[in-house]
Amino acid sequence: MKKALVLLNMGGPNNLDEVKLFLSNMFNDANIITVKSSLLRRLIAFMITTSRTKTAQANYAKLGGKSPLVGYTEQLVVKLQSALPSLHVSFAMRYTPPFCDEAIRELQAQGIEEVILLPLYPHYSTTTTKSSVEDFMKTAKALGLDAKIRVIERFFEDESYNRLLLKKIKEALAENDPTRMELIFSAHSLPQKIIINGDPYEKEIILHVKAMETLLEAENLHFKAVHLAYQSKLGPVKWLEPSLEEKLKTLENKNALIVPISFTIDNSETEFELSIEYAHLAQELGFERYLVAKCPNDDDGFVEAISCWVQDRLKG
Repeated sequence: MKKALVLLNMGGPNNLDEVKLFLSNMFNDANIITVKSSLLRRLIAFMITTSRTKTAQANYAKLGGKSPLVGYTEQLVVKLQSALPSLHVSFAMRYTPPFCDEAIRELQAQGIEEVILLPLYPHYSTTTTKSSVEDFMKTAKALGLDAKIRVIERFFEDESYNRLLLKKIKEALAENDPTRMELIFSAHSLPQKIIINGDPYEKEIILHVKAMETLLEAENLHFKAVHLAYQSKLGPVKWLEPSLEEKLKTLENKNALIVPISFTIDNSETEFELSIEYAHLAQELGFERYLVAKCPNDDDGFVEAISCWVQDRLKG
């Protein structure tokens, strides 16, 4: 039986011309803009896309004119293909190319009979995991993909993954004394309305931070304090709190290490928002040290962890 691993993620513009496409597709997603009326959703998406495209293009220009997410993902796929030679490894994005239809046609051409889907989100959310998996399943049905499909829905509790995050924390910390540093786990925010409607994301983020605190304690890695904050808020509705901006403003100790806990692959939210925008804010607030940990990306530890999950799922 021919088998495949397909990585799923939100995507990011591959060039400045794709910024409008990215925003339009994202805000037309019923899992993102949760109003019941599709007509109202299209209107809201049009308004947000129109108002944000130029600013977003300017931000991506500072990253070389594109999101780094696809490039890092391609590197991860190459390593996974080497680690899992008996599988066909590919990836698909939700809002920008390569889309699911391209990946599925490739699976059909290869004669794939079993597919493991790995949404590259550590925590389950309707806005990420559900949206990406639904998109794949809908497209697979439309194209007539005849294959057994299994999904790895979350992995924030996996010890090997959390040890990889610990490694990234140590790398970012370098020679700095952790007892003088505030450790801030930064997660992508969500509107409170989505959480109230049953999305488990916030609960899983909190559990993940607690698990990381336990691991840090076991490693005798003691920070001055450990915090959770949320980034990437958009619009006037109430979002998860505290925001990273609020958290930075309330810290008396001006030494901080930021860990993007909800991201596995570096993207505009990490390489622009955290590493440029919030770094500038920290400078204005008089921070002595403002450090940002890298995401797992194509780290060999991430490749090993994914390989284990896939093998376990195939056995199960």
